[in-house]
Amino acid sequence: MTRFTFIHAADLHLGSPLAGLGARNAEIAQRFASAGRRAFEDLVSHAIEARVAFLIVAGDVYDGDWADHSIGLFFARQVARLDRAGIPVVLVRGNHDAESVITKAITLPEAVRTFSTKKPETIRLDALKVALHGQSFPNRAVDENLSLSYPAAVPGWFNVGVLHTSCTGHAQHATYAPCSVADLRARGYDYWALGHIHDYTELSQDPWILFPGNLQGRSIRECGPKGAVAVEVSDGQVAGVRRLIVDHARFHNLSVAVDEAETEAQAVALVEAAM
Repeated sequence: MTRFTFIHAADLHLGSPLAGLGARNAEIAQRFASAGRRAFEDLVSHAIEARVAFLIVAGDVYDGDWADHSIGLFFARQVARLDRAGIPVVLVRGNHDAESVITKAITLPEAVRTFSTKKPETIRLDALKVALHGQSFPNRAVDENLSLSYPAAVPGWFNVGVLHTSCTGHAQHATYAPCSVADLRARGYDYWALGHIHDYTELSQDPWILFPGNLQGRSIRECGPKGAVAVEVSDGQVAGVRRLIVDHARFHNLSVAVDEAETEAQAVALVEAAM
């Protein structure tokens, strides 16, 4: 019986600014400023401790072009840890880190494979008989259905599609590489690792098609637990999917009735008690 586990992450958005928080609370702003990096560090640590077979990042490693090389160097250090542990990393570029957006470069370990921007391709992990199919964004605005050109499934292998896409659409996210669940099912893959939508979203369980959400919430529009998913595979089929929550700071929407408060201090006390 062949069994292995891989991790599907997306939308790291390293280098993302947190506009507005500093004006309200410097301590909270500092906590959120480091939270994205700490979340990815923890994800890498989990991958190593769990001895996963490989890591997929389905787009938007970076939030945009780097202000300086420290952002790229941080990512390189983390994937080097995976390389030393013998864990391959496979990623696509999304709209935020498209080939035309990122002008600086850092040499990454050989274990890190990035899908071509020119056309869909297949990356094979021969020892596991896993075929990963994907294409990176050449530029920020990709409006064609990339999935229609993805390669045919490799017979007898575990096939994974990796795609940065809005898929059927989301109110809070721009439309990129649109496609339908039927389009993805038609490829005959065993699992679709999607990125771009920042909420954990299951589109299908036959086959599994899902967005893991981003690793770390960045504003009040990105509430609740954030992380990646661990996918267990047994004899060429998905045996289980579970969330890996790794965020280091979290936004919540909180509604508190303060109509009975007679003073501002009482209103503040009611809010603090509800938190």
